[in-house]
Amino acid sequence: MFQAMSRRVGVAALVLVSLHAVAFAHVGLHPQGIGDGIAHPLSGLDHVLAMVAVGLWASQLGRPACWLLPLAFPGVMALGAALGFAGWALPWTEIGIAMSVLVLGLAIAFARRPSLAVSLTLIAMFALVHGYAHGTELPASASPLAYGFGFVAATLALHAVGLALGGLCVWAAGRVVMRGAGTAIAVAGIALLAT
Repeated sequence: MFQAMSRRVGVAALVLVSLHAVAFAHVGLHPQGIGDGIAHPLSGLDHVLAMVAVGLWASQLGRPACWLLPLAFPGVMALGAALGFAGWALPWTEIGIAMSVLVLGLAIAFARRPSLAVSLTLIAMFALVHGYAHGTELPASASPLAYGFGFVAATLALHAVGLALGGLCVWAAGRVVMRGAGTAIAVAGIALLAT
């Protein structure tokens, strides 16, 4: 059963990677309302992996991190989006996004359990760059509130997916699968840094 589950996770990861010719979500294709805000985080592998990884890592950390991290991320992400929309300069945004995928993947793979303060600080830094990227791509003619509501909702849904998958940790085989998923996420982070 464990080998079959591992194969399925591996195949799903390969399919997900192959669906994205360009890993970055920041292509500016979703500028208008709630639906477009929901679609934007789902349109790039970097965002999907980072958002799911937040949930996976939070589930590894347990309480209170399992609810604080997935709630803090969208809040700080909204702040980053407001800064991006307002035209503030934030250097190395794409590098920061790729680093979020790499670092979160490594934290999951090695089951790192830093203090809650350190965990929240990392999540806040990563959320800021992800939000900033969303905000810079929002045209002045779009509704920032509707679009923002959409991308926050999609982010929360992806965090929930990670938390649900993190439920596998109750079994020893699930912990192995989780660490393997972290390794795959970290490898994707390395690939994102190389592009």
